[in-house]
Amino acid sequence: MQQFDVVIVGAGASGLMCAATAGYRGRSVLLLEHTLKIGRKILMSGGGRCNFTNINSAPDNFLSQNPHFCKSALGRYKPNDFIELVERHGVEYHEKTLGQLFCNESSKEILRVLLTEADWAGVSIQTETTVEALEDQDEGFLLRTNKGEIQVESVVIATGGLSIPNGGATSFAYDIATQFDLNILPRSAALVPFTLQPKDKEILQELSGVSHWVRATIGKTSFVENMLFTHRGLSGPAILQISSYWQPGAEVSIDLFPELDLAEWLKQQREERPKADITTIMAQQMSKRMAQILCGLFGIQGVMGSLSNKELQRIAESFQCWKVKPSGTEGYRTAEVTLGGIDTNEVNQKTMEAKQVPGLYFIGECLDVTGNLGGHNFQWAWASGFAAGQVV
Repeated sequence: MQQFDVVIVGAGASGLMCAATAGYRGRSVLLLEHTLKIGRKILMSGGGRCNFTNINSAPDNFLSQNPHFCKSALGRYKPNDFIELVERHGVEYHEKTLGQLFCNESSKEILRVLLTEADWAGVSIQTETTVEALEDQDEGFLLRTNKGEIQVESVVIATGGLSIPNGGATSFAYDIATQFDLNILPRSAALVPFTLQPKDKEILQELSGVSHWVRATIGKTSFVENMLFTHRGLSGPAILQISSYWQPGAEVSIDLFPELDLAEWLKQQREERPKADITTIMAQQMSKRMAQILCGLFGIQGVMGSLSNKELQRIAESFQCWKVKPSGTEGYRTAEVTLGGIDTNEVNQKTMEAKQVPGLYFIGECLDVTGNLGGHNFQWAWASGFAAGQVV
């Protein structure tokens, strides 16, 4: 039987960070991964360049039933801490919009950094190892795996949420939480594309691959970024962001010209080009095909000179207050994260230890802490992994 001080289940972002942190403290650490490949989600992220953090990451970039929970960990391991780590390993990176940091070359560089740190910290890594049972004992835990039994003092669950099952996602963290009677909040796919009602889908799928700068709004929450038309519905950063706030049956308001007073602009165009068709005029602000399809969708037609101020106002509202009622989302298959999860009231905010189960820790995506798009979820992985690694 193997014996370790700490076993971390899940060799993703939070698990690797936790393993190295604990290893540097002199703890004997075993990191288990049920798949053959380590860090698959890291490798897939950011189009293969890994949006590894956001320089503006702060607690207000996260959704949780307990919004104060994430403050302690995020305050003790900040974006600059991870930036310093990647710089020490010679990783070159660049900033995109809104503080998002990406590798210049490949997400493999971030995985290399984490694996190197784990190696230097003396961490043992075992792949293709499935935990079949976790038993709480008088002192520590007994893990039964497909490769034998392990006696351990502390167990850290870092297996993530339900998003991207082909990347190795399972319900393991929630199963363990259920075993120990921890409350689990409702879960749903987040940072995920919308699917459209059949009628809208039929009309708009001709625009598949076209992107446009928009403001997407639900209630008082808005995101101004690109929207992408797909053959199934709507995607792109603005849509992924707002999807975390969407409930089935709700409408999303889309402003196709968030930086333009469209009504006033249309009045100017009427003065300058009274004989032009409204579709031709709108094609100055978007592609001709997009103008034709959206004008058709909104029931807009006519020559500019024949359109009254009231009609121009209605046209502007059609483009700037477009109400879309998604039929649903693409689900966990393409979702970047899982919204909801293990109730953070069950977990110590400073250590990530289950309050009622000494020695059992939960980190990363499995907890009810969900970041906005743009590197925030990786920052939560680093911060929660570091918090647990300091005490296990």
